[in-house]
Amino acid sequence: MAFVNTRRRFLSGAAGLAIIALPGRAFATPVSGFTHGVASGDPRQTGIVLWTRYVSGGLARLRVEVAEDAAFARIISTSEAEVTPAYDSCVCTLVDNLQPGRWYHYRFIASDGAASPIGRTRTLPEGDTQSFRIAVLGCSNGTSGWFNAYAHAAAREDIDLAIHTGDYIYESPVTRPDAQPGLATLRGLAPPGEIVQLAEYRQRYASYRADPDLAELHRRLPMIAVWDDHESANNSWQDGASAHDAATEGAWSARKATGMRAWREWMPAQSDWYGSHRIGNLATLYRLETRLLGRSRQLDDELDAIFAASGDIGGALTALRDGALADPARAMMNAEQEQWLASGLKASVDAGVRWQILIQQVIMAATRAPTPSAAWISGGIPPAIQPEVGRRASLNAAGMPYSMDKWDGYPAARTRMYDAARRAGANLVTLTGDSHNAWAFDLADDAGTIGVEFAGQSVSSHGFERRFNGDAARIASDFMAANPNLKWMDASQRGYFTLDIRKDRIEAEYVFVPAMGGRSPLATGTRSMTVEHGARQLIV
Repeated sequence: MAFVNTRRRFLSGAAGLAIIALPGRAFATPVSGFTHGVASGDPRQTGIVLWTRYVSGGLARLRVEVAEDAAFARIISTSEAEVTPAYDSCVCTLVDNLQPGRWYHYRFIASDGAASPIGRTRTLPEGDTQSFRIAVLGCSNGTSGWFNAYAHAAAREDIDLAIHTGDYIYESPVTRPDAQPGLATLRGLAPPGEIVQLAEYRQRYASYRADPDLAELHRRLPMIAVWDDHESANNSWQDGASAHDAATEGAWSARKATGMRAWREWMPAQSDWYGSHRIGNLATLYRLETRLLGRSRQLDDELDAIFAASGDIGGALTALRDGALADPARAMMNAEQEQWLASGLKASVDAGVRWQILIQQVIMAATRAPTPSAAWISGGIPPAIQPEVGRRASLNAAGMPYSMDKWDGYPAARTRMYDAARRAGANLVTLTGDSHNAWAFDLADDAGTIGVEFAGQSVSSHGFERRFNGDAARIASDFMAANPNLKWMDASQRGYFTLDIRKDRIEAEYVFVPAMGGRSPLATGTRSMTVEHGARQLIV
């Protein structure tokens, strides 16, 4: 497994020694005091949210210190934060009156003098900004593999900000069918079953945050994060989720509120449902919420009913495509958020900001899934999967999309978003998670190009390589043949990607970091592509 540099300073030998695996046992965390390190997030020009967890059995007050140096010889801010068991002993505090575009160090100090680890963070730049580099990560199923991508990104010296596109935890049982045997026990994931109650969500976050690679990412970099579905329940929408059974798991409204509360307790954020972050005159980042606030129900039940019934499947699919699927009332965001985004895109362009970048959850580009071929599966397609192949062939014949859970399941909402970007004259870039595989799309409709989409491979969650164990390159080439707007795809590797944002172009670099085989700091390869300002299409 080769070390990959590609002109980046990825990892020194000393940093590598710091993340060697703890063999044969779960990661140990203290039961009192500072139990889960530190984190920072929601950066602004003059402020940053700082996070820690301090367990003392009751209320406590912590001193918060921010300094210009790691030795804290030049402390520039001192404040206090209260910790209470009512919020699982987690504390998020906003430190303001900082200087734009500066790196800082911070720590929390208890009344007995005990100190947290020292964190590193930075504010966003103001005014003329020449370049800024972000790392985009998402989909970290703790039962599927190790968080080596977090370790790799944390060890770099050239990243200014981490962005997490969601599925930060998984709510499913740690014994789910695709779990790697023994991995949940080895890393101490808890509780064992599906999480529904607040105490269970908190315990799951605590066990994920005990991972030293995730802890180091948070200690070293500020983060802007959005949630996807697994922070609540799989394939969630405004009023439910495919993985939620009200008869046995209670009201969805209660579970949704519980998932949101635990996320807000454990993440370095004091954010609203959605918001924007400005990187000087270089880019505006728009943090979208496309799951729990305004999303309409997915139409998967309607698809299942069509295939379960006898009769004209093709005709029924066409009726669904032209009827319910095309309904203008179907939404990914509520009307208020749609208007906020449209106004924000125009305001950013009018202010002379070069790029408008969306941070959101699911693939936006129109995508068709090719019918699986024998090359996709080692030994050919087995009889058990033949019905799925036939179903996909029928869907493709009727012009149905790859997935009802993605923007394809809400075409009218996507058209409204595209129209808003076009009216604003935006140089649109979309950063996407959820799919577990790596994709790069041109965003376009009948009126022309709108922008580009970078959809990242997962940190650890299984992709196509788990479901189809054959020729991954053939899977990617078949998808690209079926989708002229899909300019590149990887169907088998884990990792993350970076965005090097400059005034005249953005370069995306996909970094492949294996999740299997234990903890390791090594990357196995990269793939780069660019978009030039004003072009709204990829150069691959």
